[in-house]
Amino acid sequence: MASEEGKGNLALVQHIVLVLSGKGGVGKSTITTELALALRHAGKKVGILDVDLCGPSIPHMLNVRSNHVHQCDAGWVPVYANPEQTIAVMSIGFLLENPDDAVVWRGPKKTALIKQFVSDVAWGELDYLIVDTPPGTSDEHLAVVESLRGHGVEGAVLVTTPQAVSTGDVRREITFCKKTGLRILGIVENMSGFACPHCSECTNIFSKGGGEELAKQTGVPFLGCVPLDPQLSSSLEEGGDFIQAFPLSATFSAINEIAQKVMSGAAGRR
Repeated sequence: MASEEGKGNLALVQHIVLVLSGKGGVGKSTITTELALALRHAGKKVGILDVDLCGPSIPHMLNVRSNHVHQCDAGWVPVYANPEQTIAVMSIGFLLENPDDAVVWRGPKKTALIKQFVSDVAWGELDYLIVDTPPGTSDEHLAVVESLRGHGVEGAVLVTTPQAVSTGDVRREITFCKKTGLRILGIVENMSGFACPHCSECTNIFSKGGGEELAKQTGVPFLGCVPLDPQLSSSLEEGGDFIQAFPLSATFSAINEIAQKVMSGAAGRR
């Protein structure tokens, strides 16, 4: 473990959690956003580092797309998503002149920016820093893991959908974690059923249980299922706080339970 002085801008960050997925389209950024909101409502101060350089969704989901990053003596000041400044965000989305600009970069340039994000963002005191990564196991993932090595990374949350094509890719993500020495906090099965906004009944329009079965087969903790929920989708589109707006929904309970397990897993390492 590095000394507090050696940790630089991460010195006052208590827990670092990576969110990974084997493929795109499984709702990784959704889980990242809702996990951050659930932790905030649990009284935690949270940061989100969005290193999905080609698809930075977090600014949209937290309704901070129009914000800009400023400099201070310690580096970049993150964008705060609420007046209390309990959710801080850093994303390449804040650095683009036009939000529709494509990031057409080769690996070395991506790696350099990720390293700069890790070292040069003045997070201040945080209970949790959640790192939203791109899908797959590419240069960006290696850059994140290597840059954070020595900063006390708690582990990774792996996001999948129930279908075999998705869980197969998460198997490769599990292999990546083992090869890089990254602890796995657990698997989240996203889009697990459809939650009717009228009667709250959950219908399995896709298969169900793929993520849970994968967790059993690989000996990885299972964190829970999150259904497809139109209320959650609308909240993300509008940059709203789903956790605050729908506290009685089954989806809220599922997300809150996942957040509690992540906190328990992180605390159990200390």
